[in-house]
Amino acid sequence: MGQDTMETLINGTKILVIFLSMGSLVPFLVWAERRTLALMQSRLGPNRTGPLGLLQILADLVKPLMKEDFAGQATHKGLFYLAPLLAIIPPALVFGAIPFSHPLILPSFEFLGYAFGPYTFYFQGFNLNVGVVFALGVSSLSAYALLIAGWSSGNKYSLLGALRAAAQTISYELALSLALVGLILVFNTLDFLEMVKIQSGPLTFSFFGSEKTIPFLPGWGIFYQPVGAFLLFISFLAESNRVPFDLPEAEGELVAGYHTEYGGIKLILFYIGEYAHIMVASALMVTFYFGGYTFYPFLTEDSLNGLFQARMGEWAGLLTSLALFITFLVKFFLFLFVFMWIRATLPRFRYDQLMDLGWKTLLPWAFGNAVVTAVVIFIFDFFKRGSFFG
Repeated sequence: MGQDTMETLINGTKILVIFLSMGSLVPFLVWAERRTLALMQSRLGPNRTGPLGLLQILADLVKPLMKEDFAGQATHKGLFYLAPLLAIIPPALVFGAIPFSHPLILPSFEFLGYAFGPYTFYFQGFNLNVGVVFALGVSSLSAYALLIAGWSSGNKYSLLGALRAAAQTISYELALSLALVGLILVFNTLDFLEMVKIQSGPLTFSFFGSEKTIPFLPGWGIFYQPVGAFLLFISFLAESNRVPFDLPEAEGELVAGYHTEYGGIKLILFYIGEYAHIMVASALMVTFYFGGYTFYPFLTEDSLNGLFQARMGEWAGLLTSLALFITFLVKFFLFLFVFMWIRATLPRFRYDQLMDLGWKTLLPWAFGNAVVTAVVIFIFDFFKRGSFFG
């Protein structure tokens, strides 16, 4: 956690702030989604309670909190209450591992007669050099929460919804993981910060032994792996149970799916878990394919440091980190808007169409993309080194 009490306290506070920010953002996303859907479908959204309907958030939050805590006789009480908590823990852990800005370096200083520092604070809950593996492994655990919720409810509709969720997760986890293989081969790292650093410069690639640079394009992953980016985004839609992949919650077929028996605060936790998956998916898409917190050539660590150093001196590092953090947020909210846009546009798939898309389309394309990427890198590496084993 840290080398002394001060650093441990700051890092602990940082983790708590990230978790609370994720939870507190959900009501505003619900409001924004309702307003967005209304505008796109030429109807009225929440516009009565408070300015622009903002106080509707408070009304929607207070109502479930006032409901009676209920559990049927057939429910397994311990697992029934545990499932909503398990729904929010995996996305919260993944969200904490994503870098939101460049690390902030603080020099040594004195406070109350004690010497502290120097410190390096990361704009993330914890920094892992295998962040990609951590994100894939932890995010897949969310399926257990849905299975536990469906089984422990003692309701056949809940169980069917849980089985749908498990089958859907397994089907699209494979395509999701394989879609990232090509990107990992290109960047040759599993570290989020290293991936962002690589994307902070111009588009550079090896072509038959010579390095080629396109100075007016950023080195974003989308330019190296457009097919992989598209496949990953589709897989994220399915993993988060969003339209058009919201089959586990198909109200017309399964009442409310795996959370049929849930109400009050427990139901709110499931909604937080769903929107947390959307936030994680948006943040990962920005990190993997759209430069993370950088925007070459204007908003990079070097350019901003040079700009602020002459004007702000020792505060240059802090201002650079804040500017890059705002850059990340802009991209992040744009992807959240895309999720809302898709919900307003596309109809729900039939279940057989959903499974066919996962196994017969996304999985072969993801595997083919990984194989082609590996072969291309191998061939270009041969021309660069002059041998296969250089």
